[in-house]
Amino acid sequence: MEVSELFRLALIQSSLQWEDPKANRAHFENLIQEAEAPDLILLPEMFSTGFSMQPQNIAEESAGESLQWMQAQARFKNCAISGSLMTKEEGNYYNRLYFVFPDGSYQTYDKRHLFSLAGEEKVYTPGQQKLIVEYKGWRINPQICYDLRFPVWCRNAEDFDLQFFVANWPERRSEAWEALLKARAIENQCYLAGLNRIGEDGNGVYHSGNSAVHDPLGAVLSETQAHVETVEVVELYYSQLQRIRSKFGFLKDRDQFNIL
Repeated sequence: MEVSELFRLALIQSSLQWEDPKANRAHFENLIQEAEAPDLILLPEMFSTGFSMQPQNIAEESAGESLQWMQAQARFKNCAISGSLMTKEEGNYYNRLYFVFPDGSYQTYDKRHLFSLAGEEKVYTPGQQKLIVEYKGWRINPQICYDLRFPVWCRNAEDFDLQFFVANWPERRSEAWEALLKARAIENQCYLAGLNRIGEDGNGVYHSGNSAVHDPLGAVLSETQAHVETVEVVELYYSQLQRIRSKFGFLKDRDQFNIL
């Protein structure tokens, strides 16, 4: 596949209506229109509901309304779109990320590390497989929120070019969010994006956003203003990534390992 030199990444930092998929879809539909010529649009973790531990009445089947909405938006904007949803499948609940291509086809990743401080592991089933998406010649690794704290799982063993995290990361731990995003970019020598929500959720937890994009050396390419609803489009260049990896060949010295 021919590699696109320019990759336009759109981050939509927004508040979420608690456990109200219809309202959230309508809100994001308006925001998506503001993204100019994106290749990929990122939406927050559990963008249709907020980070709820009550999926019994609102979780959707894998091909539910919210996925169908994502497919419609991807076709309309002629770009990929990604975010996670609470999903029900064969009696289990998953915090499932969908990466939807412009033609409506999609790939999925189930959150591996479930947030024990909120009891996520008591409600949802963890994923077991890392996802590497091939899109426009770029190799992309999607992750979800708490995965950010686990560098072994996030390690660039697959030579991916872009890693991103969609999140509902609390404001009170925003310093860790910012430090870990930068660390993942540096150690994995890839473009790194973190897209977080803003506002208070139904449990009284406040989120400040602090969405950001880093280059493969950890330099900040974009830092979204905290607490502000924003549609940010960031330009990534494949040749810049290759120049950095050629000059600083740190990935060739990485450890080889298997995750059990």
